Order: sequence, then C-alpha cells, then structure tokens
Amino acid sequence: MPINILERCHQEQVALSVYPHSQQAARAVAAEIAALIRSRQAEKRGVVLGLATGSTPISLYAELVRLHREEGLSFANVTTFNLDEYYPIAPERAQSYRRFMRTHLFDHVDLDPARTHLPSGTVPKAEVDAHCAAYEAQIAAAGGIDFQILGIGRTGHIGFNEPGSARHSLTRLVTLDPLTRRDAAGDFGGDAGTPRHALTMGVRSILNARRVVLMAWGQHKADIVRAAVEGEVNTHVTASFLQEHPAALFVLDAAAAGSLTRHRTPWLVGPLSDQGLAWDERMTRRAILWLSGRKQKPILKLTDDDYNEAGLQDLLRAHGSAYDANLIGFYQMQHTITGWPGGRDPRKTKPGDAPVRPLRAPSATTFPKRVLVLSPHPDDDVISMGGTLCRLVDQGHEVHIAYEVSGAGAVSDESLWQLLAFVRGSGLVDAAKRDSLDTLYTGLAGGGGTPPATPELIQWKGLIRRHEAIAAARVCGVPEARLHFLDLPLYNAAPRARHYGAEDVARLSALLHKFQPHLIYAAGDLDDPHGTHRLCLHVLRDALAAAAAAKAAWVADTELWLYRGAWAEWPLDEIDLAVPLSPQEVLRRRRAIFRHETQKDQALFLGEDRREFWQRTEDRSRRLAQAYNALGLAEYEAVEAFKGYAPAEFLRSAAF
Repeated sequence: MPINILERCHQEQVALSVYPHSQQAARAVAAEIAALIRSRQAEKRGVVLGLATGSTPISLYAELVRLHREEGLSFANVTTFNLDEYYPIAPERAQSYRRFMRTHLFDHVDLDPARTHLPSGTVPKAEVDAHCAAYEAQIAAAGGIDFQILGIGRTGHIGFNEPGSARHSLTRLVTLDPLTRRDAAGDFGGDAGTPRHALTMGVRSILNARRVVLMAWGQHKADIVRAAVEGEVNTHVTASFLQEHPAALFVLDAAAAGSLTRHRTPWLVGPLSDQGLAWDERMTRRAILWLSGRKQKPILKLTDDDYNEAGLQDLLRAHGSAYDANLIGFYQMQHTITGWPGGRDPRKTKPGDAPVRPLRAPSATTFPKRVLVLSPHPDDDVISMGGTLCRLVDQGHEVHIAYEVSGAGAVSDESLWQLLAFVRGSGLVDAAKRDSLDTLYTGLAGGGGTPPATPELIQWKGLIRRHEAIAAARVCGVPEARLHFLDLPLYNAAPRARHYGAEDVARLSALLHKFQPHLIYAAGDLDDPHGTHRLCLHVLRDALAAAAAAKAAWVADTELWLYRGAWAEWPLDEIDLAVPLSPQEVLRRRRAIFRHETQKDQALFLGEDRREFWQRTEDRSRRLAQAYNALGLAEYEAVEAFKGYAPAEFLRSAAF
C-alpha cells in the first residue's frame, strides 16, 4: 500500500505516494487514468492525455494495454499529446518517440491515429518555431490537457526542459544537457550518434495541465526526486515547479523515495513510534553512522550532547546512553568485516583465529563451498567484486561464474573492425567464409556505410566479449571449464523493449539445480543504464522462487550476497559483508578488468561518469575503506561490499 499522501512530512512540498514496487505504482496510475477515461465516456466527453516516453512509463503503458484487452477499456474518446521528440529524427527510426509510442501503446489499443500528436522530428529548421506554436495551438484547441504523465531525468528535467528552463517556457527547440545525452546513448549506439537537440513542451505547457502525475523508479532517481520534492522551486531542477501545481502528484517506488527525509532520516521528522517505526538494529546503525558523518567523529567518540543536538534523544532513550549506543553501532560495522568471504578451512583453523563472520550456519562450517557468481554483463564480476572473486579462489572454494548476457551491444564497430583486420591479415580464414567476412569488414571500414546489427555482426561482438571474460577470469584463477555463458534471450531486444520470460528463468534454474551453490553472488544494483541488471535480478528471483516451490533442499542452505556495479554503492548502513583488499589484490583486480579491452578506452555506456571502469572501481573501493577508517575501524587499502539475504528473505523483499 502507498503512504497516505495527505500526511506528508513538513519537508515535502508536493503530494507524493510511495509503493514497494514500480509495477504496483504503475497499476495505480493506470487505474486513475482508466477511471478518468470511463467517467468521460459516460458523460460522452473526450479526454486529453499528455504522454511521456523513456523507461519509466513502459510499465504504465503495459497496464493500460492490459486493461484494454482484458477489461474492455476503450480509448476511442482519447486524444494524446506527447511531451517531446528528438530533433532531427525520422518517425520510423527505432529511437524516435513516435516509434516508441506505437510499440508500447498506440498499436495495441483502439486509439485513433489521427488523435495522436507528437512534435515532429523532421520539420525543417526554418519552420521549427512555427511548428512549436502550432503544437501549442493544437493543445488549446483540444481543450487543454486533462492528465499529464511525466518522468524525471537525472538533471531534474521534465519533458526536455533542462536546467535553466524558465517557468513561462512553451513548446520549443532545446539543446540537450550532456548528462541527458549520455543517458540516451545506449539507444543510439554511443555518444556520437545521440541527437544534440529536441523539441519539447515547456514548463508552462506542463503546468497548464489540470492533473500532473510524475513517476520515478529506482535508486538513481532518489537524489533528484528529493531535490524536486523537498528543495526550493528553481530553474536548475525544473521538476521543482510542480510544487506550484494544485493537482500534482509524485508516484514513486521505494528505491526512488529512498533519499527523502521521511525514508532516509525519519528521526528528523519526529518520533519513530509516531511513524510506525522502531529503533531496530538497522535503523540504529543508520542513525549512528549518519551522526558520525555529520559530526566528523569516529563512532566511539560520539557523546550524549552529539546525540541530543542532532535530535536523536529517542535513540538515547532506547539504548540508555551514548556509550551503549556507540558500542552497538561500532560492533555492527566491525562484524561486517572479514578476510574469508567464503569461510575458513576448519582443518587450518587455530585457537585464537579471528571469527569468520558474518556467514550463517550451516554455510559457516561448510568447506570448500560451491560458489556461483552471477555477472549480468561479461565484465560485471571483476569490476564489482574482482578482489573478492580472487580471494574465494585462492582460499580453495569451487568458484563458477555465469555470464548472463553476451554484452555484444557494448562493443563498438571500431573494436570489431580492428579484430576483423587481424583475422583477415592472419590468412587463416576459411575460403567459404571469406566473402561474408570481407563484406562485414568493408562495411565497418566505411566503404559501405555503417552495417546494420545483423546476427553475424552481433555474433562477432559477442565472441569478443566472451573471450575477454575468459581472459579476465584466468587472472582471477577461474578455469574456463567453470565459466558458463547463459546468453539469456532477454538481451536480444532493443534496450527499452527488453523483458525477461520463461526461457530466461529456465536457463538460470537449470544452472542452479546443477550446482546447488552454497553461496550466490549477484548484481543488486538496479541503476545501470541498460536495465539489464534489474532484469537479471528478477530472473534470479523467479528461479529461486521456482526452486523453493519445488522444495529443493539446497535453497534453505544457500546464502545470497548482492554486489553493486559501476554506477552505485551500498550505503554504509546496508552493508552486511565487507572484504578488505591489500594493494596487491587491487592491482590484480585491475589486471582482470584490463582484459576487457573493448570496455577500457571506449565503452559505449559509461553513463554520466566518464572515468573508465577500473578507475571507478578503485576510487569507490578506496573511498569505502576510508569511510570504514573514519568510523574508527581498521585502515585498509580498499574494501568491496555486499548486502546479504537468505533466499526466503530475498523473495519477500520489496526492494527488488
């Protein structure tokens, strides 16, 4: 259930509703739209919808299509106006928003094509201003927008109203922010092919709608959502203008709401008991770590005055004194640290050895363990947990790595051309395959233009990624016989059209059944630009659910450890396992990452951070080590972090 939007905390300047999952949130928005359409049909009146594109509204459109097919929702009385369109772009191109809307909504409901409107990406530049004015006139002639759907970009934009857009702005041509272009680069094969301009409805155009609902999913939207909801109205975050709208609503999943004061630091809102919360172990740790950071003090040096001045009197009342609370927070963090992520060989354990934590029984006493590392893309394993991977191998565990998708989409044409040049020059190509190889090579060289993404081209690119993964795993000591390339079908579709199905789950289920792992490591970050990590985690969830339903004995004994990839890190209070690395292990991890040569200098999907992946990894793990040290714990070169779940707990979690 969502929170009560009428009882928002004082920091929130706009109504909001938070749901555990984005699917639940999308269904709620779809239900409101359906109710509006049906009420107007009963009145024999039309409805004007303002529509958005991007990843966020896909689940909304899927639910509207379901309502049409299964519950008879008709769109015969609906007129639509889309927020924006890239410029220039032809409507038939896969990346155009006209094509997007046809794929996800228009072609699946009884909506009259003549009543669907989008800014034109093909209008001559000299006619752009007139076209934009005509678009505004069309909206007015239709009676204005009744219900406007919005997403929010990481710059805080609504539509393509980038930072600096004025409140009175109307439909116009805009230059896209570099961050917006980098977020879109995955759809266009990299930065070079991504449009620099777009046509967009303005801030005033949006605020003129009678009802506005902004949807946001995922942790990567959390900080900008907080700025829009709790910050001042300003042109740098155009979504903040919605605070001035009398009928605006932010609809969020739990991850996107994660930075709001009521969710991240609820003690600043009021007593936890008044909010239905308690000072449990996780909340206590979060508050103590927050206070330590705010006061710039190690945990054990925090005083009663520090707690009182920060509004944490309730925490002192719950635990007695700063001394007692400090010990709780300190030991919680200390107990996350272990040099034996898979447990120690009991035959080599001596009296006085440090305890192996935080593994549970019976996993804690099993040695060696069968370990399955799930890597969505071929490089996620070494980027995200390369040091831990090496440690597990060196300490004698049976480590397997499953690469879930081919990663072919992240290989540039230039990288493939370079490889084909070597293959052609080697003289080892079979004569029967020479012609097709020459054709592909010529196209990549520019003689025949950029070749389409044919199965042959994708196969070559996938082969490059596969052998890079083999080389990287070799650095970590994992033999090729323990590498498994699942090639999940979910990756075969265009990025925004990807979804997983029964075959994806079946392939992973078969692997789990075969190895019955004691430890599973999987990507738990839901914020990668591709969406692949999120889908792969859902595949794992369904595979574990199927195994549990079949009463597979191994499920109860396995432990799941989630790592985060190149785009995010676990907050300190959510870390359950911290593996410290030596300088030598950091260098070994770097060597493994370097084996992914196509991703080193010219990776297509770096996102907003232009550092190479090895740089991000080293900076992040070193920063985490410094954070542990600042808490008063030991000083390490680097730390890799994980969040732990028992399978049953993972299946119940609302976070995924």
